[in-house]
Amino acid sequence: MKGVPMVVRGRVLSVASECVPLVKTGGLADVVGALPAALAAVGWDMRVLLPCYQGLRAQSAGWPVVWEEADLWGGPGRVLAGDVAGMQVLLLDAPHLYDRDGGPYSGPRGDHPDNAVRFAALSWIAARIAREGLESWKPDVLHAHDWQAGLAPAYLAYHGSGGVKSVLTIHNIAFQGWAAAHMLGVLRLPGHAYHPEALEYYGGISTLKAGLVTANWITTVSPSYAAELMRPAFGMGLEGVIAARGPVVSGILNGVDTSVWDPGAEDPPFSAKALAGKATARAHLCEEFGLEVPGPLAIVVSRLTDQKGIDLLPAVIPDFVLGGGGLIVLGSGDPGMEGAMRALAARFPGRVAVRIGYDEGLSHRLFAGADAVLVPSRFEPCGLTQMYGLRYGTLPVVSLVGGLADTVIGASPATIAAGVATGVTFHPVDALAFGQALTQLLTLHGQPKLWAKLRANAMAHPVGWETSAAAYAALYERLTA
Repeated sequence: MKGVPMVVRGRVLSVASECVPLVKTGGLADVVGALPAALAAVGWDMRVLLPCYQGLRAQSAGWPVVWEEADLWGGPGRVLAGDVAGMQVLLLDAPHLYDRDGGPYSGPRGDHPDNAVRFAALSWIAARIAREGLESWKPDVLHAHDWQAGLAPAYLAYHGSGGVKSVLTIHNIAFQGWAAAHMLGVLRLPGHAYHPEALEYYGGISTLKAGLVTANWITTVSPSYAAELMRPAFGMGLEGVIAARGPVVSGILNGVDTSVWDPGAEDPPFSAKALAGKATARAHLCEEFGLEVPGPLAIVVSRLTDQKGIDLLPAVIPDFVLGGGGLIVLGSGDPGMEGAMRALAARFPGRVAVRIGYDEGLSHRLFAGADAVLVPSRFEPCGLTQMYGLRYGTLPVVSLVGGLADTVIGASPATIAAGVATGVTFHPVDALAFGQALTQLLTLHGQPKLWAKLRANAMAHPVGWETSAAAYAALYERLTA
């Protein structure tokens, strides 16, 4: 693989429920898919273990079998090994668990009722491969992602680690993998560990908590989120667990794939030194959506949920439009919020447009052509949207939480004077502060020289994986020293 050093410094088994380009429901997949190449550049050989969902069966047909398991919660399982765009992938093929209609977690009738078992199986196989190794490959570190892989560190802790260290990364603590207490034995967890300091969680079991209390190290996807998770407002009931493990908790920012998110590869292309293409992209975008916007054209590319602060838009967009701004919304989510976005578009034809759903190509066109991207999240572990905005010179307007606070430098008299501002920030997360931020956006856009400086700063801000990969490599080396 291009960029891989001659000397391998260590091996990592990454276990997750989704991974670009194979399966994606959110930012977790982007991170899991980007890490192997980023770590290869600093000498770490990472392989990714995923379930073989129905949609992956055809792609993996003919892949060699590298592991077999006779008793995997109701049926046999086997692990298939293959190469996907240079990434070494291991797929857990267990049709009784994963060969189903729908997405990774739900089908036509809602969440799969046996999700706890489905992802326990993934974690079990991850722990066994980590402990015993494959024929010619054995990891030094098992890196588990979110609740779906939370039992993998627990299985290493309770069934033997084989000298392998474990890392658990929290991408979003709101999802905790709950199971009833009577599932303890079914999940192959020891009864002696069922108490509040270990596996017990409000009378049940949380697979995320199981990982938090057993992993050798815990990371979150931004330094600010790591600190926030120790407080009740953000910890979602697990703040005490994380605070107790504080010495082994750290935040490492995510990055974006700069080969995929590259303004120079858009149509038309542009760069920080040649922005004509961005102006053309804006004109094309306005034509596509039938908009005439004299001021800044803002976008929202998001799940339409309370967490993302979408409910604040109806209160603040009218004044933004009155000041000359325009808005395009791309996303889906809560039906009530989808309706509220449609109502905004109906109220302000020619200034607000909405597309319910998700379209990767349209997402690229939006970042290429817009002037600003709005991210008013109530909590945001890291966030990639604001990083896409920085990369494309589409100034982020963000709440000061989590990774948003770690990546965007708000325009203030001090940061403007120092020449370092890259966007607009606001706090607290309410309509008053958000509205004031949009008023500031209008004011900044009305000062062409200052706007050009902010945009140049944003496009110069590093958003790739280089720094983060080095931080992960340093963590792995520390654990295995």
